[in-house]
Amino acid sequence: MGMWSIGAGALGAAALALLLANTDVFLSKPRKAELEYLEDIDLKTLEKEPKTFKAKDLWAKNGAVIMAVRRPGCFLCRAEAADLSSLKAKLDALGVPLYAVVKEQVKEEVKDFQPYFKGEIFLDEKKKFYGPERRKMMFMGLIRLGVWYNSFRAWNGGFSGNLEGEGFILGGVFVIGSGKQGVLLEHREKEFGDKVNPLSVLEAVKKIKPQTPASGNS
Repeated sequence: MGMWSIGAGALGAAALALLLANTDVFLSKPRKAELEYLEDIDLKTLEKEPKTFKAKDLWAKNGAVIMAVRRPGCFLCRAEAADLSSLKAKLDALGVPLYAVVKEQVKEEVKDFQPYFKGEIFLDEKKKFYGPERRKMMFMGLIRLGVWYNSFRAWNGGFSGNLEGEGFILGGVFVIGSGKQGVLLEHREKEFGDKVNPLSVLEAVKKIKPQTPASGNS
């Protein structure tokens, strides 16, 4: 009877842990990124002789959609990149560029990511786009039902990947207006494969007011 009680207790504890792991109770809450914080981020081009510039240059004139990629080799990230890239024609029609930032360059990972993403990619060495407070998901991600659902959806979509590079720091997607218009959409991954809604991206993009010579001088 004692062993049965211990076994039942352990099973109950495991069930409770599984239940709690699939709520948002233990997830770190993201801190909103202010425009001033984002503007001052240093980015690098991925050329043989990299050039450093301020992130605000990306959206100064026409705004921008920016994906902070968790890990280029991750099949879930590739699926999200493909989803965002499906908006490219509409973004082009609205005059709004699509960009991505990565936190590291590992082997050929960025090059292999490029077919899934129809925009320029830059290096954010200091991982500022993943802040102001970086959030991580460790092995809890392996028992979250949402992660399994996201994985099945990506696998079913024909996406594959690898385990190269750092993949615990969560990424996100930003829609930033031109000039000082501000952040119009900020989607932060709460778990692996938590994709932004493309319709939400388009709605935010339509609010962007492109800079004109008059507005630039104001």
